[in-house]
Amino acid sequence: MMNHSMTPHLLKRHSGFEHLEIFSLLSSEDALEESPDFLYGSMADGAGLLKNDDGTFTLINNIEAHYSVARISFDETFKPIKGEIILDATATANTAQCSGTLVTPEEHGFGPIYLSGGEWGGSSTNVFATDPFRAASEKSVGRTLDAMGQWTVENAVPLGKNAYPEKTVVLIGDDSHGDAGGALAMYVSETVGDLDGGKLYALKLGDGSMIDNELAASDAPVAVSFVELEERTYDALNTECIAKGVMAFNRVEDIDYRKGDASANREVYFTATGRSQYNDTRTKYGRIYKLVLDENDPLSGTLEVILDGDNLEGKAHRLHSPDNILATENFLYIQEDPNGYDDVASKQHDAYLHQYNLKTGVLKVVLESDHRGSTGLDNGYASMDDRWGRWELTGMIDVSEQLGMDGTFLLIQQAHSWKSDDFLDKSNPANTINEGSILTVVKGLER
Repeated sequence: MMNHSMTPHLLKRHSGFEHLEIFSLLSSEDALEESPDFLYGSMADGAGLLKNDDGTFTLINNIEAHYSVARISFDETFKPIKGEIILDATATANTAQCSGTLVTPEEHGFGPIYLSGGEWGGSSTNVFATDPFRAASEKSVGRTLDAMGQWTVENAVPLGKNAYPEKTVVLIGDDSHGDAGGALAMYVSETVGDLDGGKLYALKLGDGSMIDNELAASDAPVAVSFVELEERTYDALNTECIAKGVMAFNRVEDIDYRKGDASANREVYFTATGRSQYNDTRTKYGRIYKLVLDENDPLSGTLEVILDGDNLEGKAHRLHSPDNILATENFLYIQEDPNGYDDVASKQHDAYLHQYNLKTGVLKVVLESDHRGSTGLDNGYASMDDRWGRWELTGMIDVSEQLGMDGTFLLIQQAHSWKSDDFLDKSNPANTINEGSILTVVKGLER
């Protein structure tokens, strides 16, 4: 493994993680040898990696603010050599593609197919399904999974194939904060691999009267059920969710399930990034939730808050707008997209990568965005005027198995204040977002 980008990584190791190796693979200012016109564009986000039969690699990667999905080819040494767009802004109706899930036969029992969520910007707030090997010439035509409904979609995550071997169960994060809040939705089909013919549900907490802040204060997990929804369009779903007492979270972002056996695959973790609005009933600074699904019925289970950024005396007092989450067998890796809250000292930091030990409950800070360090400032990537948390950490995936290197992960920096007209989407002149992105490898983390 080695650096391949002209841009340095801008990450700072925290105490206890000085041993980590970090490599910079690709950024918005790089030109790839087989596709010099390809732009690694603004706000690169969700991703999935495939190892090909010839020893090369294919990365599917959302380019969030260009409303598109890219395919990046790597040679046998994991050097990026070619990039192309396989789902463009025409296909997504200028709707941002945020987190993503690469579905594979080995892990999920069907695929390969790449799921991404339409979150903001345009009108297609759907789950998109894209063949990772489709011809780039087909990029302007997309496939939406209408049976999963329209939400402010952050991600759609099928559970592992052992969780419910004869079903397809997909959890959907709704990054909303209005009166209906953000729901945790679930799609269930009785057929493995069926993404179109199943039913749609959303999580209801108890009898529907308990609010988020009461859940956080509870000293025991609370029973949940998933209630069936009849609607599929955005406004109609919000209305139905309110009428049926669906739990209103403050912006459900990313979702993942614990790796391991069937029981582990039914152990689901998700984030609510929080918001200052509605914080009398819901989180402001962000929370991490643990959902345990019944082994025989995915429509029932228990829910608890395991990390609470609103508890300023608790272990997660530094947690600031958790966005993306990755679950391994033994750890959660939580990536922040700080909303700039500086009203308490513990939130005055740049974006953190947290490690949470699922066995011991110990929470540690692994990395911090270091764009305001000397390298970032001296080379013009950032300014000291940037507010706390201006840059974002995102898109983290475990690539240990694909690369044959235990403890190896991809991690992306969304460089919100590193701007250049060179980073504009030239194929979409109406889009004026021109921020940079940096793709890194972090090696040496526990799984």
